[in-house]
Amino acid sequence: MMTENIDTVQDAIEFAHGNEALMVDMKFLDFMGTWQHLTIPVQRLDEDLFEDGLGFDGSSLRGWQPIHASDMQVRPDPTTVVMDPFTKVPTVSFICNVFDPITGKPYSRDPRYIVQKAERYLQQTGIADTAYFGPEAEFFIFDDIRYSLEAHRSFYAIDSVEGAWNTGRDEGPNLGYKPVHKGGYFPVPPHDSQSDLRTEISLVLQECGITVDVHHHEVASGGQGEIGIKFDTMLVMADKLQWFKYIVKNVAHRHNKTVTFMPKPMKGDNGSGMHTHMSLWNGNQPLFAGEGHAGLSDLGLQFMAGVLHHAPALLAFTNPTTNSYKRLVPGYEAPTRLAYSSQNRSAAVRIPTYASSAASRRIEFRTPDPSCNGYLAFAAMLMAGLDGIDRQMDPGDPLDKDIYNLPPEQLAEVPSVPTSLEESLMALADDHEFLLKGDVFTEDVVETWIDFKMENDVEPARLQPTPLEFSKYFDI
Repeated sequence: MMTENIDTVQDAIEFAHGNEALMVDMKFLDFMGTWQHLTIPVQRLDEDLFEDGLGFDGSSLRGWQPIHASDMQVRPDPTTVVMDPFTKVPTVSFICNVFDPITGKPYSRDPRYIVQKAERYLQQTGIADTAYFGPEAEFFIFDDIRYSLEAHRSFYAIDSVEGAWNTGRDEGPNLGYKPVHKGGYFPVPPHDSQSDLRTEISLVLQECGITVDVHHHEVASGGQGEIGIKFDTMLVMADKLQWFKYIVKNVAHRHNKTVTFMPKPMKGDNGSGMHTHMSLWNGNQPLFAGEGHAGLSDLGLQFMAGVLHHAPALLAFTNPTTNSYKRLVPGYEAPTRLAYSSQNRSAAVRIPTYASSAASRRIEFRTPDPSCNGYLAFAAMLMAGLDGIDRQMDPGDPLDKDIYNLPPEQLAEVPSVPTSLEESLMALADDHEFLLKGDVFTEDVVETWIDFKMENDVEPARLQPTPLEFSKYFDI
């Protein structure tokens, strides 16, 4: 299954035939971050496919083409070939780039193309040749999810055999062992009823070439988990994040369970974040190791300062849903203040100190969540950090105190993350010049993202009455 040695089109074709593939699945990312796919018989897998691609209707995908200019094209990247672990018949899978069939050029709104441009821009700066990313995408595994959104009613209902709310349910019999709210980190089975499921997910990840570091139950009740995967270069890691979500969901589905990467599915318990580790390297030299705070170099501190400085705008990509900001509240281990520290998990940026080697020196941006489009989020974070280096930004002093328990007068001096998606989108509208360097992002990409999110996320949330409002205001 692992495909590290695939470099050419011919290698990919031989891999498919060597694994007796009958079908070819071509996966690509829409603008918002969801995988789409087209499937063809293996007889169509030839060198021309990688040059000429396969056409599709771009007007049917979110944030892309109008109907009068809808023709688009996907071309498989041969280096991404892998056997899909979930199809009934042997199927070889490729991640594709999106092209304009008229001009033959990469499509400017293809998130994968934006990451490719970001990697080229990094090398052009001469600062580094490689950016490494390591996201920690948390998730919930539920046994049932129901929701409805209609003119005359709306509701959602979550259930999990692990849910703290089910201690009194007749389960014929109820055996207990249900983690209490905020009590899921991390007891052994039988409290952790999903350990075997996470192990199965981990094994499938490794079959597909994704190295697993660790898996464990997370803090929340109701089936929250985390599977840590090894860091990689930015484009490869963004590809792996898509495979990660795909594999987690499909293995859970095998067991009649469902997975969500929604940041805050439950009131009163911890949400799911995607703490993202970042570092820059030149060849074999780690550039973030030095004599500064917690072993960071001046370059590492400047990169971190850029991330903190541009964080309000970054959150439009790293925390791109209205639900994201229900996670970013005090009291649930989410970073709500734009500060940095070593070890302090209440700060937006942490400098991990698990290991003291230069190679392990990195920064951890703790604000992002797994609802994001990883390609756009990683590219935006890199561009913010590079702007910090370019402008030699100073991150100021670290904040090594528990931010949640600071006196009000001290807390007022620490900047906050935006409190809503609309606030983040407005910050992006005001602060995106750093994204345009090297033509990595374009004005069209930024404007389309803002307009789409306002129209499809912010405005509908404004118009929809909620059960909370009925509980508070029906009898006024």
